[in-house]
Amino acid sequence: MSDLVPQLPLALRAPPDQRLSRYVDAPAGLPDALRALAAGASTGGVYLHGAHATGKTHLLLATCAEAEDAGLRAAYLALRGLRGRVRDAADGLDAADLLALDDVDAIAGSREDEIALFDLHNRLRDAGRGLLYAAADAPDALGLVLPDLRSRLAQCARWALPVLGDAGRAELLRQRAAARGLDFDDAALEWLLRRASRDLGSLTAIFERLDRASLAAQRRLTVPFLRQVLEADQA
Repeated sequence: MSDLVPQLPLALRAPPDQRLSRYVDAPAGLPDALRALAAGASTGGVYLHGAHATGKTHLLLATCAEAEDAGLRAAYLALRGLRGRVRDAADGLDAADLLALDDVDAIAGSREDEIALFDLHNRLRDAGRGLLYAAADAPDALGLVLPDLRSRLAQCARWALPVLGDAGRAELLRQRAAARGLDFDDAALEWLLRRASRDLGSLTAIFERLDRASLAAQRRLTVPFLRQVLEADQA
């Protein structure tokens, strides 16, 4: 595989927070569908779509981790930044039992890349391998110029991912804190959610900063401590 493309190779290791059990407010039936795909029990393909920060990458990496835990070979490839280079980036990925392809919308409109993705899809499907896609929109709304690729993606089981509300964001942080043995005071959690960006990427980045600070200072996550850490960051 090329060292120039943003991909995780076969036998990848996803971060411990990125597991199917850690995904909050999943649509009914989706975790089971992804576990079946990860176990090699489903080869029809799964297509996830949703707005930014709805957890698409989380689910792709989590499904790959499940496949690896089952002794299968999994590969993840983010297509963002690969416009014009998909065929080269896909070299070697045929060996995967499960292939997760992120940011499909990033190559929409590039006929050469769409043909490369169409060919890759057909090779893995014909070999009985698992395929998992993620994009911002459903296949018909991506602006694909290759009808055959649009048809292939539309044949996958499709799931729309919701944007988390405040309750879901709170649950996400509670889960992460509990998994790391952190005592996250309820008042501190409410204080943080009122002030933090609704973007999950930004929110989890803040949590990671607080986790490191809490460990270093041996302090609980309370409102005074959060205020101290975050105000220091802004100074």
